[in-house]
Amino acid sequence: MKYAGRLTAATLICASSLVACGTDDNTSGTSAPPPGSSGLSGTINAAGSSAQANAIDEWKKNFQQANPKASLNYQPSGSGAGVQAFIQGTVAFAGSDSALKDDKGEPAQADARCKTGKAINLPMVTGPVAVVYNLPGVEGLRLSPATIGGIFDSKITKWDDAAIKADNPQAALPSTPIQAFHRSDESGTSDNFTKFLAKTAGWPYEPAKAWPAAAKGQGAKGSDSVAQAVRNTPGAIGYAEFSYAENSGLATARVANGAGEFVELTPESASKTVEAAEVVGQGNDLKLSIDYATKAAGAYPIVLVTYEITCEKGLPAQEAELVKSFLTYTASDAGQQALTDLGYAPLPATLLSKVRTAIEAIS
Repeated sequence: MKYAGRLTAATLICASSLVACGTDDNTSGTSAPPPGSSGLSGTINAAGSSAQANAIDEWKKNFQQANPKASLNYQPSGSGAGVQAFIQGTVAFAGSDSALKDDKGEPAQADARCKTGKAINLPMVTGPVAVVYNLPGVEGLRLSPATIGGIFDSKITKWDDAAIKADNPQAALPSTPIQAFHRSDESGTSDNFTKFLAKTAGWPYEPAKAWPAAAKGQGAKGSDSVAQAVRNTPGAIGYAEFSYAENSGLATARVANGAGEFVELTPESASKTVEAAEVVGQGNDLKLSIDYATKAAGAYPIVLVTYEITCEKGLPAQEAELVKSFLTYTASDAGQQALTDLGYAPLPATLLSKVRTAIEAIS
């Protein structure tokens, strides 16, 4: 991976404060595989975010290796579909790039599904959202939020537009038409991307998981399809979770934060934005509010935090045991460290401590 050699495990764990150092927690302070249990058996059905699919695949491999009688069936159907599957009771947890939405009545519906407890949003993965592009001959592209908004609202249609030139005064920009790709399915990635545009770029549409039809552009289903469409289309631009950009070998734009600093996307620069996020949920519900207009030095502003949404109480006993065991591993130091080679960033230490406490309450 592009940054794997640059960001050593020690740097990520200690210098960047992404995972706790010097902890007294002997249950999670190891880089070893998850502990196995001869009594743990059964299947966890889950669905949702395609942005976290690469993380789930890695976790699933390690978890099933340690617990051969247990298995995880995760369908990367998109955040919207995953939340609905959880509400309908067909999956034990949903992966979502945004927390349950109050304006859609999702918390109440999810609580009703849990019956004897409440549904909780558990942050688990920091997934930076990359603005990916395919423009031969142009490296290190810089884009301000207003320019990004104009491109994805079909107002800026040529690569040599004055707004792009202003962001890149030294670049030789071609007059190639811009082909802008967005998610065609309901997506937490779209939700976070449009929240960023609404907060920073005067985006005229309501942020949502579904892409606004009035903004036009070309749709592709899933993060992987967006990345592949950009890769196969000269003059294309799109947005996708960072691991898909890395896996597809795509160029990523430097994006200006609230201080006007054009920042390269790395796990470290993304984590600086997440560190400043505020927990707005109650109790063990760890819903976050992210400042997309952050002025923190070196902070990359377009980030999403992928949640695992499950019942604090109310799952059948065997299902609760499996979910709790799996999430205990994903929130362990070993589980979080497994993310760094996949284009993700581990959760900041203070948030990770709260996540572990919430997982302990699952029953």
